[in-house]
Amino acid sequence: MPSLPPKLPIPVPPPPVEGLGTALPTLVRWPNLLIMLLCLMLVRAGLLLPELPLTTALLNPRFAVLALAALLVAAGGYIINDYYDVKIDAINRPDRLVIGRVVNRRKAMLAHLLLSGAGVLLAGGLHLVLGAVTLGTALLLWGYSARFKRVALVGNVSIATLTAALVLLPELQLQLERNESNSVVWPYALAAFLLTIVREIVKDVEDMRGDAQHGCRTLPLVVGVARTKWVAGTFLACLALLTLGATGRLFVSGYWPLGTWLVLLVLLPIAQLARLLLRADRRRHFEELSAWCKGIMLAGVLSMALAGSVG
Repeated sequence: MPSLPPKLPIPVPPPPVEGLGTALPTLVRWPNLLIMLLCLMLVRAGLLLPELPLTTALLNPRFAVLALAALLVAAGGYIINDYYDVKIDAINRPDRLVIGRVVNRRKAMLAHLLLSGAGVLLAGGLHLVLGAVTLGTALLLWGYSARFKRVALVGNVSIATLTAALVLLPELQLQLERNESNSVVWPYALAAFLLTIVREIVKDVEDMRGDAQHGCRTLPLVVGVARTKWVAGTFLACLALLTLGATGRLFVSGYWPLGTWLVLLVLLPIAQLARLLLRADRRRHFEELSAWCKGIMLAGVLSMALAGSVG
């Protein structure tokens, strides 16, 4: 493991200069929220209800409320994460620091509580089970931000579990309302779980400097970068085997469009990601790996549009 840099003074951010309303889109990572919304829509229309017209599947008031609830809780989760990471982000990502520079901490905490609370209430209004799941999600996001992300693998698994839960959320709603289920959703949830762990581990390597100076015990700080790469590679290999198995079954069954999509836009990028992971030894390399993970995840989400034709 390369030696860590000497402890540096924490940059002191200037006082807030804008209001919460101006900074809120940046604070809640609106591009990520759009991808989450796209994922929810494609799970419902592409995986669960492919036989229905698109407008009928998506323009359902109860599904719209569920999607809004999930996005509100996710937005609140991004805010609480930044709230607890002000000092770390001042070192790792000073150019993207919002809380403490643009928005004061008290307003950020209030926004988190309002967004998360609204999401839990909306989901609970649909069904008590959905409310409980949403409340559990909000609490796990709080725990991740306050403690779990600073413990090796615990934070990685927490976020990966929440990502998989997002994929399964529309199916849970249909099970509660119609007693219907669809096994096609589960491989996507498992793939989301595995890829998210890889990306979270990669991000831990990116953030080593700030994490080390604030007592975090993330995987690369505990076992070193070289061993961390092997752990990430193991999860990536599991993802590749899962995708390869699914692709093989698709081609044997004659579902060429989805099979070809997975080969070209998922399997080949996974192979490139593995190659880059083996060679990575600089922070910019791990930033590139994180971008590749995002691209593969987007390709996987979009493949749901073709999965509805699979029997």
